[in-house]
Amino acid sequence: MRPADRSETADTAVAPAMRGVIPRPGLFGRIEAAGRVVIVSAPAGSGKTFLLRSWIDQSDLAKRSAWVSVQPKERNPQRFWISVADALRDTAAISGLVRPLTAAPDLDGWTIVERLLKDLAPLRARVWLVIDDVNELDSADGLRQLELLVMRAPPQLRFVLAMRQDLRLGLHRLRLEGELTEVRAADLQFTLAEARELFDSAGVRLPDAALTLLHTRAEGWAAGLRLAALSLAGHPDPERFAEEFSGSERTVAEYLLAEVLERQPEPVRRLLLLTSVCERVSGELANLLTGGSGAERVLQELEQANAFVISLDTRRSWFRYHQLFADLLQLELRNTAPGEPPRLHAAAAGWYAEHGYPIAAVRHAQAAQDWAQAATLLSDHWFGFVLDGQGATARELLTQFPAAVVAAGPELAALMAGQELAGGSLEEAGRYLALAVRGLDSVPAGRRGRFQVMLAIVRMQYARQRGDLPAVAEEAQRLLAPAEDVASAQLGLGEDLRALALINLGIAELWTAGFEEADRHLQQGVALAQRIGRPYLQVNGLAYWAQLVVWRSFPLSEQRSRQAIDLAAAHGWTDEPIAGVAHLALGMAMISQGRLEEAELSLEVAERTLRVELEPATGMRLRYARGVLELIKGRHDAALDAFQRARRLTEMLVTQHTYAVRLRSRLLQALVRVGETRHAEQALVEMDELERGTGEMRVAIAALRLAQNDPDAATVELTPVIDGSARLSNTRLWTIHACLLEAIARDGLGDAHATRRALERALDLASTERLMFPFLIDPAPELLERHRQHGTAHAVLISEILNLIATREPAALPGTRRFRGFVEPLSQAEARVLRYLPTTLSVPEIADQLYVSVNTVRTHTRHIYDKLGAHRRHEVVDVARALGLLAPAGRILQSGSTA
Repeated sequence: MRPADRSETADTAVAPAMRGVIPRPGLFGRIEAAGRVVIVSAPAGSGKTFLLRSWIDQSDLAKRSAWVSVQPKERNPQRFWISVADALRDTAAISGLVRPLTAAPDLDGWTIVERLLKDLAPLRARVWLVIDDVNELDSADGLRQLELLVMRAPPQLRFVLAMRQDLRLGLHRLRLEGELTEVRAADLQFTLAEARELFDSAGVRLPDAALTLLHTRAEGWAAGLRLAALSLAGHPDPERFAEEFSGSERTVAEYLLAEVLERQPEPVRRLLLLTSVCERVSGELANLLTGGSGAERVLQELEQANAFVISLDTRRSWFRYHQLFADLLQLELRNTAPGEPPRLHAAAAGWYAEHGYPIAAVRHAQAAQDWAQAATLLSDHWFGFVLDGQGATARELLTQFPAAVVAAGPELAALMAGQELAGGSLEEAGRYLALAVRGLDSVPAGRRGRFQVMLAIVRMQYARQRGDLPAVAEEAQRLLAPAEDVASAQLGLGEDLRALALINLGIAELWTAGFEEADRHLQQGVALAQRIGRPYLQVNGLAYWAQLVVWRSFPLSEQRSRQAIDLAAAHGWTDEPIAGVAHLALGMAMISQGRLEEAELSLEVAERTLRVELEPATGMRLRYARGVLELIKGRHDAALDAFQRARRLTEMLVTQHTYAVRLRSRLLQALVRVGETRHAEQALVEMDELERGTGEMRVAIAALRLAQNDPDAATVELTPVIDGSARLSNTRLWTIHACLLEAIARDGLGDAHATRRALERALDLASTERLMFPFLIDPAPELLERHRQHGTAHAVLISEILNLIATREPAALPGTRRFRGFVEPLSQAEARVLRYLPTTLSVPEIADQLYVSVNTVRTHTRHIYDKLGAHRRHEVVDVARALGLLAPAGRILQSGSTA
């Protein structure tokens, strides 16, 4: 066997298609800075000759370089060395040093090399000797003579040796001394930018997507890209050509046939053709497919010879073929032996299955159209794929089955139900699930137990996506029952299944407020997943565990989130929904501490990776988080929209979500912010007494009463929250918020002592974990500043809160005065007057509504004008609305309204 051994005809064959050589300054620099020897070793068509000629041309080395092209199958060392001597003598920098040589019977290669060494000894200027196609020197003596010249030549003579395969030249000492530079196939691959330049030089303009596709399929191979450019010149549909480009394309196929395949001995050609059905092949598998032996050695030699065979591991036991070469081989196999591919695929399927490569086994069974074997293999390994984070691959395999095959097989129907769930089609999932259940009796007795376990897992996911959380818990408990142990062991899961069930049980308990049970089950599931080496399950469990512990500790939630995110990144799952769940938990933890920019980034990742319709319970939490962030940032319309979207998702759930009450509370608060107080009041009327009395709802009602200038009513609502008698799930944030609103209400009532007491308690509760969120959702900078001046144990915390308020305030309009970095805040009395300015009420009428004197209203109005930098009533209204101090235009009620 020998590799392809012709000169690089592709470089010249396609040259007319090019309008110029593509400069490659990075490679030029490596050659220029190299030591005594540069070896350029790569397959046919890799651009070796183009590279070296363009390097000489662009580096202006024509007078200091000697070029020798070895003739094909050169067996005459004398003829070779005479051509070397002639090339050196013709080099301007060596002119006069090298004596002329004439062929003679007594002039052998050794003699010529000794003469060259003697002639070149006085050389002082640097000169490059470039020998192209060194692999064509088919003479053992000639190669040893070349080694002698390389090792003993004066240091100013540098060697550049281009070849298709590595030769035994004994240059290992130079490698150890750092005097050997090696440029290989990977170095010669064109980058995407270089490919673009190549096509531009050929006058071919391709869209980015088409160019990327061509570049990927050619794997950066220079000849493949040049041949594609040649074929594309004047092509009527370049994008279609790019989509269909392969090794079977005429010009590529002709090149690979002539330069590679036809140059191999018949046994090697047969091996290449019969193994081309495999994406990757080992020696043992190749022996099976060819019925021979010694395949691994042949593949290793092909790889060493740069014959488009690429090793995949350090032991050089697994190989693949260059994509275009594989295309050609498969085409040749179909043309020369059309009956062989099904047999080869079936044999490969059995081998892969036996050796623990189930994905490859399924693909080959499908290619052989052995649907029964493919279905059995996929069913046996489906959940292993999913738990390994290969769910997308498993779903892709499932789509390759004909519809009739799926409909006739209960196991495939169950898997298709899972596929439809992943696509968000609950209706289709339910149909396939029913089909699978109806076919239970047709499942062989030996597989029935594992099939029932499979059904339980699919039913659990179905219930989870419907939001039927009790059903999720029921299926999870069934999977944890001892009676399923045998079946789960048959399914090949065992403890994997237990970890899956524990985590799903914990998720169901999380969203139904069974926090203690959820904490226990998620902790057990995560620990088990880590112990058995299921990182995908571990990430999933950590992400939801982070959602849970937010009730207990925001820093702990951040820690769990980051663990999940880092683990997902380590396994390439950054864009998977499980990473999105972790980013959601992280975003909420950051919101609680006022880290709004970081929270924004985390929520954006969650929104990009999560499909809320696939799991409405998690999607509702995501929309809720977005609404909270928008509310804090003063984008009240956006907040209201997010909360309404969250509410629509809760309507998809069979059971009430843990966050349902707090969502309705935030929705009321958003309605108040946009001036829809009547709608908020209507919502309260329609609410049952149990929900109305919860702590979350009392906080919203208090905010509504404050907006209606009724601080007394606000304090009545807040008292049960503050004393702990109101039902409340997450006491810290909501209690802090209640204390803050109490302080604002007491300040409005003129009770300074009660104001300070309520505000200090709010700061006490917030200080441990730096919980800034309540102070941002209802900012009271003037109140906080006054509290700091009167003395507090939390002066530093107040400063941090004020800084956050300053950075999050909307930008002031031109002419608006600034105070400590934010728009000078209005007092409570001024805010009450401001709410009447968009109406048609006169100053006396406003005074009458507020039960104050006309002079008081005028004083407050003057202060409002001054603080907002306006001079007329309509200007004040415009500025206040732009700053979020009033409802947007169109939402102000008629004259006399207090909205």
